Amino acid sequence: MPDYGHDLLFGSFLTPSAAAPGQVVQLAVLSEQVGLDLVTVQDHPYQPSFLDTWTLLSYLAARTDRVRLAANVTNLPLRPPAVLARSVASLDLLSGGRVELGLGAGAFWDAIEAMGARRLGPGEAVEALEEAIDVVRQVWDAGARGGVRVEGRHHRVVGAKRGPAPAHDVGIWLGAYRPRMLRLTGRRADGWLPSLGYLQPGDLARGNEVVDEAAAGAGRSPADVRRLLNVSGSFSTRSRGPLAGPPGQWAEELAGMTLADGVSGFVLAGDDPDVLRTFAAEVAPAVRELVEAERSAPRPGPDDPDHGDHGAHAVQAAHADQGVPEQPVAHVPRQDRSAAVTGGRAAPRPAVVPALGVVPTPDPGVRRSSVQVWDEGARPTGPAPEEGRTYTRHEQASGQHLVDVHDRLRTELEHLQDLVEQVAAGTLDAGAARSHIATMTIRQNKWTLGTYCESYCRVVTTHHTIEDQSMFPHLRSADPRLAPVVDRLEEEHHAIHDVLEGVDRALVGFVAVPDGMADLRAAVDLLSDTLLSHLSYEERELVEPLARLGMG
Repeated sequence: MPDYGHDLLFGSFLTPSAAAPGQVVQLAVLSEQVGLDLVTVQDHPYQPSFLDTWTLLSYLAARTDRVRLAANVTNLPLRPPAVLARSVASLDLLSGGRVELGLGAGAFWDAIEAMGARRLGPGEAVEALEEAIDVVRQVWDAGARGGVRVEGRHHRVVGAKRGPAPAHDVGIWLGAYRPRMLRLTGRRADGWLPSLGYLQPGDLARGNEVVDEAAAGAGRSPADVRRLLNVSGSFSTRSRGPLAGPPGQWAEELAGMTLADGVSGFVLAGDDPDVLRTFAAEVAPAVRELVEAERSAPRPGPDDPDHGDHGAHAVQAAHADQGVPEQPVAHVPRQDRSAAVTGGRAAPRPAVVPALGVVPTPDPGVRRSSVQVWDEGARPTGPAPEEGRTYTRHEQASGQHLVDVHDRLRTELEHLQDLVEQVAAGTLDAGAARSHIATMTIRQNKWTLGTYCESYCRVVTTHHTIEDQSMFPHLRSADPRLAPVVDRLEEEHHAIHDVLEGVDRALVGFVAVPDGMADLRAAVDLLSDTLLSHLSYEERELVEPLARLGMG
């Protein structure tokens, strides 16, 4: 999906804890001090341990001077829309135009109903939300003639006085996930605000398609709808999965979401002041720099030999260590990858093309598992490179890009294996004299491991989905001689998916039973064997074709 070209926003997503009211205020003030653009707060009026969100936002408006403020997202079933509209407009006037309106159709209906609101079905809730948007916009339109008139099934406001008008054009951002809500977002809203943790791979792209189609059908431009995203993660010195690693990794991943999926607002969920400082001081400026560099890069003309490679360059900005040198530099494989495949498996044919300057990573030749998912000797090979062919800088970058992305997967796989062994050692240290402490430690370690394994598996699945749906069809069409190789790679992707499912099953057993480590270790060993073998084969066969044909 395109970059919609919006300016970038970075914000915080805070918990309005009633047990520590001063803390949320301090975090909001800190958000402004460190340079964030937006402070948002959960809105769960039925939660007795939370402060009332709109009361809190009013207090925060008085304690800050610059940041925008919003509920993330307002629980509409417990906020009558005509009253909500006047609350938002009033606070926007008092704060100097710093309020936005996040809106949700409602969730946790047992709690909503217990607070006195009527329970609605999913379709009814979306219908009620659309009616509420009509009410809110009419209340804000203070200059229109006549009173507010919305005669809906769920909201009936007939003859109410209009106004006050807010100080600025308040954006209405919808927390949407399903098609009906997404279509409403495209037709009527100013922003789409989901949470990354609730999305599956490909949901951003699919959601954008629905929003864009609905916007066009309503006579709007897709760019009229800003795309924002609630994100969460952790900072560390090494990559441990998506949004779990150094700030530079975060910046690459978030910039990739801007360039590939049009996300222009990133709202960090969490209440750790140090994480907020790092996000504001190191991640946000780096994302801005990456996106600005891509947006300002000259677009090649039709006669430029690099024409058509811009899309690959944009994707490269979303991965760490992706800088493209002015002169071709051969990829230097790690020393532990130098072994040839043994044990009766077919050794890969040489795949180094001197003019290309990219070295595919060889198979390490070590197998941890006795299970074989496929016959490596039956893999087809593609056409030999043309003698004397030269490659442009962008073409060289396309081939190197595949190796670099695979290197990220290899590094994370090493971390996964290390983590499995660390947890195994912790389990063996448990003693009867410290059974309670050991049990709590094991449980925490296990869930930490489980979270990381799930994140890693999701990264692998996303990577393969991108290849299957875009890169592979392009290569098959551009050079039919590659069809047997592409077919085989797609078959291996399906096999790896089954292996990943095995890791998921082993994770369930691992956290549920005391002796689940053996099955988990076996599942991760099989994942290591299949993934490293597959990545090596894919690089061997596709590095040169990608340089020659592009990434699609």
